[in-house]
Formats: sequence, C-alpha cells, structure tokens
Amino acid sequence: MSLRSRVVRAAGPLLRSVPRDHRETDAAFRRRRRVTGAVAVTGASLLGVSLSTPPGSPRFYGLTLGVAATWVAGGLASGPLHLGRMFGPGDRLRRPVLTPVVSGVGVFGAFYAAALVARRIPVLDRAIGSVLSYADQGSAPLVFTTTLANGMAEEVFFRGALYAAAGADRPVLVSTSVYALATVATRNPALVLASVPMGLLFAVQRRITGGIQAPMLTHVVWSALMLRYLPPLFADRLAVERAPSPG
Repeated sequence: MSLRSRVVRAAGPLLRSVPRDHRETDAAFRRRRRVTGAVAVTGASLLGVSLSTPPGSPRFYGLTLGVAATWVAGGLASGPLHLGRMFGPGDRLRRPVLTPVVSGVGVFGAFYAAALVARRIPVLDRAIGSVLSYADQGSAPLVFTTTLANGMAEEVFFRGALYAAAGADRPVLVSTSVYALATVATRNPALVLASVPMGLLFAVQRRITGGIQAPMLTHVVWSALMLRYLPPLFADRLAVERAPSPG
C-alpha cells in the first residue's frame, strides 16, 4: 500500500462527511436568519465591551458570562441544533469525541509554535499580552470557567445557528467570515488573526460531522491548553501589563 493510500485511510473519518437531513421549512429558515443576524450584532458588541474592562474586575466576568449567555440563547432560539456524528471502525456512526480532542491538542501545538514567533513581533506581543493579562491578573477558576463557557457558547452559535442559517450558500465561508468580523470588535489583532484559521477548522468539523459536538470539544481543549501554557511564554510582556501606569 502506498504512503498516500495509508494517509487517506488513516484520515478517513476526517475526510468523509456524514450523510444527514437537516431540512426545515422556509418560514423556520427565515426566522433562523433573523435571529442569528440580531444575535451576531449584540454578541459582538458585548464582546468588544468585555475586553475593554480592567482584568480581574467584576464587570469583566459579568460581561464575559453575558457574551456566553447571548451566544447560547441566540443559538437555542434560532431553531434545532445537532450534535453530529462521524464514521468509526467498520463504518459505524458514532458521536465525535477522541478525534476532536486530538485535533484540539494538535492545533494548540501549532499555535504554541506560532506564539514563539509572535512574541518577537512587537504588535503581536502587545496584543497577546493584553489578552493574557485577564488570565494573569484575574481569578484562575473564574477565568477558566468563563473561557471554556465562551468556547462552548461560540460553537452553539457560530457553528450551530449561524452555520445552519447560511444554508447551502457557502456555510463554511460565511460562518468563518462572520466569526472573524465579530472578533474585530475586540480591536485585538492577535484575536482576529487566530479567529480565521480556528473558525475555518471549526466550520469544516461542522460540515463533516453535521453538528456542533466536534468543534465544541476541539475549541474547549485548545482554549484550556492555551490558557495553561501561553502565559509563561509571555512572562516579560505580562510583567509590563501588571506595572502601574505612570501618574
């Protein structure tokens, strides 16, 4: 068996889309689009405000949980959501668990390598340090909770409701683009840059499995590892962020 054949065989579950029937009435589809449009604007606005508050402040945690609640409420209000399935041994369909978790670890490795380069680029070093300061200066349990809550909530909305609202009109491209545009509200170039490849990965997982479980697991694993291992890498920048402002 050739190397190409072996790779294709091993990656089979990642390359084969699961057949699914997610049809809904025209009225339900129009309603889904109205809801997702309103929620996208509201959630993006709250996201921008939340990252303009001081790290560790009660207002930050309240707004961050408010963003997560907005994504979840919008996703559930838009219409039915699906967990999805993928092919397992013997072509049996199963809920995606191990593959998304491994994907989250692999993507973290790629981002960690990119962070080694980014910390040498001043604009990215400052941008990443600004985001990590919320983990560095805040309550670890609260930061961990709000980060994972938002990771799951984003998948409920962007790869659940929004992806479905795109219909057959390039849902991978549409959901990734809107995800990136929502992140622009943070005014943080590092977050915007990260949103494009991650949004694309999550959307492809949604397309292959037909549901949100795979992207949700990958997102949670990736976020948890980033939260745990990235701050030490930017220790010098975080020291600057902690320093009191002159005057």
